[in-house]
Amino acid sequence: MPRDSTTLTFVIVGGETPIYECEIKAGAKKEETVNYLHEFVLHASLDNVDEAIWTTQSCYLKQVDRYYDLTVSAYATSSLVKFLLLHDSKNDDGIRSFFHDIHEYFIKIMLNPFHTQTTKITSKHFDEKVKLLAQKYLL
Repeated sequence: MPRDSTTLTFVIVGGETPIYECEIKAGAKKEETVNYLHEFVLHASLDNVDEAIWTTQSCYLKQVDRYYDLTVSAYATSSLVKFLLLHDSKNDDGIRSFFHDIHEYFIKIMLNPFHTQTTKITSKHFDEKVKLLAQKYLL
């Protein structure tokens, strides 16, 4: 069960740059410096994600890194776009479902002929869907 002050950070990395970032907070407010720590932990876990991609046939890579009480779970699409979730709770089924549903919405974004894997996702509709799915599966 997630704690009362849960913070989740979700990032989509296309190529070598983040194309979407979202921080979902529940409960107490955290300090602004936590954002930089989250970005650092997620960036540091990318090497582990690259290694995990080649060791499994599943898109869901499970836990790829830890930093104290924070865990990085990952998902990789067939085009090697990476979904990273930094969290502080144990909820494998919820995380798997979250990634699967996000992948479906991501595919819809990629169907736009003017969007590439390295173009930032700025859709408010996509952002709302991510937050709704986080509420449904993770909080």
